[in-house]
Amino acid sequence: MSTVRDKVVVITGAAGGIGRALALDVARRGGRLALSDVDERGLADTAALARAIGAEVHTSRVDVADRAAVRAHAADVHAHFGQVHQLYNNAGIAGGGATILDADWEIYDRVLAVNLWGVLHGTRAFLPHLVASGDGHVINISSLNGLLAQPELAPYCTSKFAVRGFTETLRLEMLQAGHPVRVTLVHPGGVRTNIASAALAEARGRGEPITDEYEARIRFYNDHLLRLSPRQAAQAIVRGVEADHPRVLIGLDARIADLTARALPRAYPALAGLLFQLLRY
Repeated sequence: MSTVRDKVVVITGAAGGIGRALALDVARRGGRLALSDVDERGLADTAALARAIGAEVHTSRVDVADRAAVRAHAADVHAHFGQVHQLYNNAGIAGGGATILDADWEIYDRVLAVNLWGVLHGTRAFLPHLVASGDGHVINISSLNGLLAQPELAPYCTSKFAVRGFTETLRLEMLQAGHPVRVTLVHPGGVRTNIASAALAEARGRGEPITDEYEARIRFYNDHLLRLSPRQAAQAIVRGVEADHPRVLIGLDARIADLTARALPRAYPALAGLLFQLLRY
């Protein structure tokens, strides 16, 4: 069992959403926290909530897309605590709203830098410390869209499918080498966070053209698809980690997506395309 109590637990993207909920759940279970985010105000609020529970908390402003910054963060966390046991590569952003033919390269660059390279940077920087702890655990957050593709969401789907492949390779290598590091891949479904609204706001801030259809889709996501609370998601994730599950599916929608992709590998793209076409209206 990969218990959390008294472990040094690193969580990226901890300023809100699932990251904050993970930090508070780990705090309740007696873990020691190293939290990071680019949102310093949100990060400070998460740290205050965790400290009120009684957790020891170390915070850093870190952009996971910055390889040197992540390496420095890993060294800083190890210097502060003397060891590192668990890493939650949770930081992520949304990205889409255009077809592959129409999407700007900048969207791919931005989404892959955080969602994929952030996971790679964190894993590479912290992995030696996790091995040295003798009881390490890497937890990488993919998505329902790491199981099932979605039209007009190519940058995001690409990043989350890639996280899945990277994490499964990491698990094989840890087992093959006999390293004392467990690996868990998480596929959340619709969790009630601000990730979709934040993506829309950022696109507006950059002056990108926003279609009425894209705005309607964001409203539909927020009102009907993002149903599970971050706290429920975090509790399910940490339970899965403590039970050493190699893969954790969060929500009924993630389970349905997984079953559909496995049972109907040839038919699911057409079915998924029809479903998302219906959801436009």
